[in-house]
Amino acid sequence: MDSLHVIASEVRSCTKCRLCETRTNAVPGVGDPEAKILFIGEGPGKDEDLQGEPFVGRAGKLLTTLLNKIGIERKDVFITNVVKCRPPNNRDPEDDEIAACWPYLDRQIHLIDPRVIVTLGRHSMKRFLPGYTISSVHGEPKRRQSDGRIIFPLYHPAMALYKPAMLDVLEKDMFKLKTMLAKIEEGTVSYKKDDSAIAHFSTEVPQKEESVNPPQTLF
Repeated sequence: MDSLHVIASEVRSCTKCRLCETRTNAVPGVGDPEAKILFIGEGPGKDEDLQGEPFVGRAGKLLTTLLNKIGIERKDVFITNVVKCRPPNNRDPEDDEIAACWPYLDRQIHLIDPRVIVTLGRHSMKRFLPGYTISSVHGEPKRRQSDGRIIFPLYHPAMALYKPAMLDVLEKDMFKLKTMLAKIEEGTVSYKKDDSAIAHFSTEVPQKEESVNPPQTLF
């Protein structure tokens, strides 16, 4: 049977793309296997590559602080990335690298079955909400028509490290996430549009949103 441990083992020995040639450690992801929130970043950085764990550097520490501000412990969420190995010099992951890693992420989503998928940064967001800019939708939960999942885009925490003014934006968006979770717990917002429609994701990397079925804005 599939499990997060099986996926992690496969990721650590993966040779499906060129990133395996330069990594120190693959970074499968870490956290609660039944987490209500799944955070998805772009790819591991230097610290993550050395330790084999996502978001352990300065940006990761800030993410932990932001979570604590809304009463959430890091251990209670699951954190991973679109690609599981560090791109050289922290460059953007390329399309074929994302395609090679996508089935791992697909299986993680299916197994965790989170209430909300939080994308961190524009490169993660565009894989779930193609056609949007992060400046126009950050902090605005969307429901994908394809599978009913709630996608909550946030700026990457690293933005606030280089642009301190962004910290206020991130904090406000995190409190919007708290509101979103409260609505789910109250039952005023369903975290699944249709259970039968999300039995399993397609392993195909999404490239563009269907113009006839744009994501639904939840509030």
